[in-house]
Amino acid sequence: MKDVFIVGVTGSIGTQTLDIIRQYNNEFNLVGIGIGNNIELGKKIIEEFRPKIISIKNKCDLNLSYQPEIYYGDEGLLKVASYKTEREMIFVNSLVGISGLLPTVYAIKARKNIALANKETLVVAGDIINFLVKEYNVSLLPIDSEHSAILECLKGENKNDIKNLIITASGGSFRNKTREELINVTKEDALKHPNWSMGNKITIDSATMMNKGFEVIEAHYLFNVPYEKIKTILHKESIVHSMVEFNDGVIKAALGTPDMHIPIAYALRYPNHEKINGSDDFSLIGKNLHFEELSTERFPCLAYAYLALEKGGIYRAVLNAANEAAVKLFLEDKIPFLKIEEIIYQELSNDKYKKIEYNIENILNISNKIIKDILERFGD
Repeated sequence: MKDVFIVGVTGSIGTQTLDIIRQYNNEFNLVGIGIGNNIELGKKIIEEFRPKIISIKNKCDLNLSYQPEIYYGDEGLLKVASYKTEREMIFVNSLVGISGLLPTVYAIKARKNIALANKETLVVAGDIINFLVKEYNVSLLPIDSEHSAILECLKGENKNDIKNLIITASGGSFRNKTREELINVTKEDALKHPNWSMGNKITIDSATMMNKGFEVIEAHYLFNVPYEKIKTILHKESIVHSMVEFNDGVIKAALGTPDMHIPIAYALRYPNHEKINGSDDFSLIGKNLHFEELSTERFPCLAYAYLALEKGGIYRAVLNAANEAAVKLFLEDKIPFLKIEEIIYQELSNDKYKKIEYNIENILNISNKIIKDILERFGD
């Protein structure tokens, strides 16, 4: 039996993680959760699983049938992350944005194994996180179809044989539109992802292809592969989730149905593969697979991720903060879609960040300042 903690429990990844816990209730015990704004769903989850410790974004009266420990806000998330039990612990981080960084750090220091869906943790602080994972002797596994696929493909392989990691991209909501056609697209258009059901922020990131850029950065830190050896390719069917190319020309791919339950279960039960309740059987019969170049001219946000890696230091945090603010503005109908990439590039091109020391405190301070400044600049 393993004790599980989930922050972002009412979101898409959180609720699908609960499905896995329900199926394997003889393996997992839900001890702690973090709830955002969906209090109604959060209360149903609490009454079903009866966790010992709960974090809620804002204070409210839950009127529960039992008395767990309850905390609020950012402090509450850190209480859940720090909570210890006597059994093996897994911390599922499905928060969105920079708010996921400190909970990951605290969970590692509490010697919890990490199942990570919060992209920003590795985007802004990948080398720091890797150092802590090694120092505290815990595991870090991705909850992400692309990185889960790479993990599969690398199993049993010699790292020195890797020529390239190849991350596939569906192309997002606007994959068939030209640059000119993007000028007047709406939030509602952007949120209609053709293949995946995801939260609003990550769906917009998919439409700009910043999500794929983040995945390149994540892969760099997850698999310790130089970013020059991490490629992206357009694959609209989302059947090949990622590939590994080896020095001898062999390409190894992981294929499957686009269902997030699968990589979640793989992260929680690694390296086991068993049938997931409700997941469709997969067959290649009748499937047509297509692969195209993923153009950084068409999707400049992808190029910005490589630029942030090249610039190094605090610039990955600058990239993430500018994107977080710009996406928020777009979702609030305060800027047009193409303004997102303009805001990101403007911030990333600023040389004033070169002299800032790279550490957790500065990552958080700079991130919060950039987000605040951009929201104030464009928020009226």
